[in-house]
Amino acid sequence: MSFTPAHLARRASGPQFKVMADRRRHKRFPLALLGRFMRSSKHEYPCKLNDISVGGAAMMSPVVVNVGERIVAYFDHIGGIEGHVVRLFEGGFALRLIATQHKREKLAAQITWLLNKDELAIAEERRHERMTVPDRRSILRLADGTEADCRVQNVSLSGASVATGVRPPIGAEIMLGRLKCLVVRHHDQGIGVQFLDIQEPEALRKYFG
Repeated sequence: MSFTPAHLARRASGPQFKVMADRRRHKRFPLALLGRFMRSSKHEYPCKLNDISVGGAAMMSPVVVNVGERIVAYFDHIGGIEGHVVRLFEGGFALRLIATQHKREKLAAQITWLLNKDELAIAEERRHERMTVPDRRSILRLADGTEADCRVQNVSLSGASVATGVRPPIGAEIMLGRLKCLVVRHHDQGIGVQFLDIQEPEALRKYFG
């Protein structure tokens, strides 16, 4: 069967071509995360992430969606993502993400952390000894201006473990008191943060002592 230039152009502009182009442009990483997604109809369904990049994601779904449909999904540790369905496969679908450059950079940081969290945690512990602090209360300030009470469990020169009821997404910039931090992990009692500036030991002792 021969193809005319017009036929090839139509194929090159279709959803299948776009998702293949996305895969070439953005490396996909396997990540198994549970979440929920909302269809254009506003109905919500559970889902499971299969893989993700800064340009696209594939997930398992209990319902069949439509190619071209706009989907908003939320996953633990990543937060919200949205995009258009570009491919269907058995048991799920693939999205081409809609995101600003800032959101893509934040998503890249979250993916990197999730893929390397065990190694990063071990390296951080080896690099900077953690200090247990007294029952030190502080305030978390989130990017949207929300404030929440918290308790600092332990600190090192590069980060801290904080007991709190809020769960900002991995990669979010927050303030712990007067210290600017990056959320790098979630744990049973709260979050782990990395200071964006390495702190002086004496200053940390005075601040958290």
